[in-house]
Amino acid sequence: MCVAMSGSPDEEKLEELRQKKMEQLQEQAEGQQGGASQEAAQQQAEAQKQAVLRQHLTDEARKRLNTVKMSKPQFGEQVERQVVTLARSGRIQGKIDDDKMKQLLQELKPDSKSFDIKRR
Repeated sequence: MCVAMSGSPDEEKLEELRQKKMEQLQEQAEGQQGGASQEAAQQQAEAQKQAVLRQHLTDEARKRLNTVKMSKPQFGEQVERQVVTLARSGRIQGKIDDDKMKQLLQELKPDSKSFDIKRR
């Protein structure tokens, strides 16, 4: 770009605005590329988690966990993270079957609040 230095303040402002716009566009393009790689890393982490779960859970336990995730997604994710943590630390011997999964769900379940209603 060849900018004529006529000394006009309007032309200088216009050129300054063009530069800022170019910088913004470059940052946006870089941000989109970074977002794509972050998404790919997230997908890879999810695939690894699923592989660990397949390796350490029986079919019945996996079905139970999927059922829990359908009704309570956050709790299901918490249980999955716990199983993966146990597996990576080597504290799982063999596979977790349906009974062990029930026990694990019971242990991790948040305390339900009970209400005593007394009528007069």
